[in-house]
Amino acid sequence: MARLSDTTALVPIDPRRRTLLTVRESLVGLHGALIVAEQLTYEGINGPVESVDALLALLQKDPWFTWLHPFADLLVRIDHLLEDDSCDITDENVGHILQEVNELLHPSVEGDGFERAYYEALDRAPDVVLAHFRVRKLLPKAA
Repeated sequence: MARLSDTTALVPIDPRRRTLLTVRESLVGLHGALIVAEQLTYEGINGPVESVDALLALLQKDPWFTWLHPFADLLVRIDHLLEDDSCDITDENVGHILQEVNELLHPSVEGDGFERAYYEALDRAPDVVLAHFRVRKLLPKAA
């Protein structure tokens, strides 16, 4: 019986695509950690979220979770770039995305909206801190 590695040719991945995929994977981990942290805080005040569907509804419509929307929007734009076969991934595309990531991931105790909420999430959730540093670690290499 042949092993998969014996029968499958490796297809080289464009380095720009690889960069986006790596950063995206790390951002998905950070986004997930942020959702869990916000869910735990929300449940501490409002009681348990009954299901995944209820959580998804809260993420989309509840003001408590609105601050996460810029993060989700960035992930959607990265996915669109990766999935659009008619779009070439250029150095300019990658640079723009990495700049957006860099600008978004600036927590601030004095900031408004995302910056402040992000600071608070980092302050209360160790998993968010770890995921944040995983993304930050990639940015200098990817840029």
